[in-house]
Amino acid sequence: MDMVDVSRKPRLKKKRNSAARSLRTPSSSTSPGAQIDALCGDPNFMTSLARGLCVIQCFSNATSFLTVSQLSKATGLSRAAVRRCLYTLNKLGLADSEDGTHFTLLPRILTLGHSYISSMPLAKVAQPVLDRLSQVLRESCSIAMLDGHDVIHVAHSNVSRVLAVDLSMGSRLPAIFTSMGRTLLAYLPEKELEGHLARAEFIPHTKYSITNLNKLRQALRLVRRNGFALVDQELEMGLCALAVPLRNAGGIVIAALNVGAPAQRVSAQDLETKFLPHLQAAAQELSMLLK
Repeated sequence: MDMVDVSRKPRLKKKRNSAARSLRTPSSSTSPGAQIDALCGDPNFMTSLARGLCVIQCFSNATSFLTVSQLSKATGLSRAAVRRCLYTLNKLGLADSEDGTHFTLLPRILTLGHSYISSMPLAKVAQPVLDRLSQVLRESCSIAMLDGHDVIHVAHSNVSRVLAVDLSMGSRLPAIFTSMGRTLLAYLPEKELEGHLARAEFIPHTKYSITNLNKLRQALRLVRRNGFALVDQELEMGLCALAVPLRNAGGIVIAALNVGAPAQRVSAQDLETKFLPHLQAAAQELSMLLK
């Protein structure tokens, strides 16, 4: 693979402007670059590796083609640092650019996450159970774990019906607006939960989204009381989701299992009355397999 010229001045194509706007502009105190700089005094901390991982994490389905300028803005890293990261990723076969300006990740990047996913006991045992649950309910089902402000999907089973939200293994969604996220938050130790709530960002996705801390606390108390989380069109209009906790051998909640369905076909009440027993049975089976 030939290395492209990463020093060329970025030229944004019109069709990619929306992707650029979807990137958050971090403040100097919270940007990944600032966090990395704060750790530079640690002699065991590898700054170059941290910067490379920071650049990789900026790419997503909505922002699959990014320029040096966009990556610099999103990460808080200098353009020179971003160029070096892209140069290294290109040499390793992990990133490329057709025009020398817009960069994208290559399939080889999947090897970074595959080792983790394939070594997880949960991922190994979950797929057959998920597939069977999905066939019974005739809806898509997922398992996710908490990662910062988000939930990250570690297993997923699709049906032929298509939801507006595009989900696959590794997909990330905001925890406070999802059924799995609220399930995982609800069962956190109190001190850890308060840390999450203190940093929660109430940016509504729909007119039904929870928009303040008090309402979120009420929702989490309801999850703990009922043993499940039901989210009705808070993440995406027309999408309802139901989730239950998955526990390890020690009874600690380590993940959440959910089913999502279009609201026009499956009501929130149907999810609770018809789908919940199947979801709870699958969760119990998975918890037994993890012991």
